Amino acid sequence: MEENKNHSQDKAEQACRERQSGSLRERLARVKPTRWARFAIVSVIFLAWVAWLGSWWVVVFWPLLADIYLTQYVPWDWWKYSKSQAVRTVMSWVDAIVYALVLVYFLFLFVGQNYQIPSSSLEKTLLTGDYLWVNKMVYGPRVPQTPLHFPLAQNTLPGGIKSYIEWPQWRYHRLKGVRKVQRGDIVVFNFPCGDTVTTKVNNPDFYHLVALYGADAIYSDPATYGKVVWRPVDRRDAYVKRCIGLPGETVRLVNGTVYINGKALPEPMHMQRNYVVLTDGTAIAESLFDNMGVSREGQSMSQMEDGSMGKKMPDGSLLYVLPLTRKMVATLKAQPYVKQVQVMADADMADEDNMMTYPVGVRKTWTHNNYGPLWIPKKGATLKLTTANLPYYIRVIRTYEGNTVAVKSSTIYINGKPARSYTFKMDYYWMMGDNRDNSSDSRYWGFVPEDHIIGTPMFVIISFDKDKAFPGNIRWNRLFIDANPDK
Repeated sequence: MEENKNHSQDKAEQACRERQSGSLRERLARVKPTRWARFAIVSVIFLAWVAWLGSWWVVVFWPLLADIYLTQYVPWDWWKYSKSQAVRTVMSWVDAIVYALVLVYFLFLFVGQNYQIPSSSLEKTLLTGDYLWVNKMVYGPRVPQTPLHFPLAQNTLPGGIKSYIEWPQWRYHRLKGVRKVQRGDIVVFNFPCGDTVTTKVNNPDFYHLVALYGADAIYSDPATYGKVVWRPVDRRDAYVKRCIGLPGETVRLVNGTVYINGKALPEPMHMQRNYVVLTDGTAIAESLFDNMGVSREGQSMSQMEDGSMGKKMPDGSLLYVLPLTRKMVATLKAQPYVKQVQVMADADMADEDNMMTYPVGVRKTWTHNNYGPLWIPKKGATLKLTTANLPYYIRVIRTYEGNTVAVKSSTIYINGKPARSYTFKMDYYWMMGDNRDNSSDSRYWGFVPEDHIIGTPMFVIISFDKDKAFPGNIRWNRLFIDANPDK
């Protein structure tokens, strides 16, 4: 038995040596027709991809494919002929894992990838716990700016280890897609303010932390905030919002209504606002919350310190603050014990809002419901610069477009030269959540540059309700539904 095994192994080694020997003509003559066919298919796919990429220098890697499939000057599968069973077993797993990772790498880069909804900012259009398939081919995929990264992690591996190597950094280039971002699209993008992060605290972001507590407090307290690190554009956390404003448009909010170039926008079908609900003292039943779809997170806005729901008023009535859609409002108004349902005013938060809305730290009269007007930068458009409007665009000019900016004696300097105007190099977008009063969006961190755009979600892969236990937490009615029903 042992002799037969050794004999078989000797024959395998001999076959391997034969494959690794001979002239080019002899090697090609030994290639089976099926392998020629596979090589032809792979070559067509490779050359089509190179044409789409628009970088013909990549063709230099085609001989590598020819060697893998045909000539085999490099012993790619040497481990198959090893006398050690352990080597063959281990390397077979390594080969399969590497192949899978390479496949996933290119799939995630150029076709699409999954994305989990982490927050309630788009409720009730998309829910916390939805897993989406994000299509990158609609807007055109980006050539990786950070090519050396682990494909199954955005920026961090278990243990806090970076999942990428910062060098090399490639310039932004987007391949041709089907169309550009349109108003109303739900868009997945890299968080613009995610360039600088604290490793232990990600909400609020670094810039809001600095505005609240000061930079010295953040840098001097790593036990609380962790290290302060920089991340490349394509390794920043992914966010999902709805596109409200397009390049070159002017956005304004009046009492929560969005105006673009002076015209009010229709509200998304499932948009939520925060409402004050007043009852005659009757508590709203939990079953009604569940039937309406008010999540535990939404209900928590009305939870008192003792765990009870609703604030007891002097006249005996109960006051709730709840995120509601128009349909939910109609349901509550139909309850006989509900006395009043009205949109919550933002006057009580005006002082905090005007400092925390974009641009952060600049005192203004804007709040998240009464904001602007603000012009959205457009590629090729020239803006006259003043010391009054510079705070609204300095982050675009400096951080996103890579210039130095300084102000000396009321004169603006860009790259060391006096500047009265600036011409933008990229398009920018205004993104907002459908859960309007509970969404961290462009009202707080500003414009989204085109080089941060990842793709648009096509459908919900699966969805889990965090308020329920498995398997009851699976939302079967959301499987494979359209992720952008308003379009």
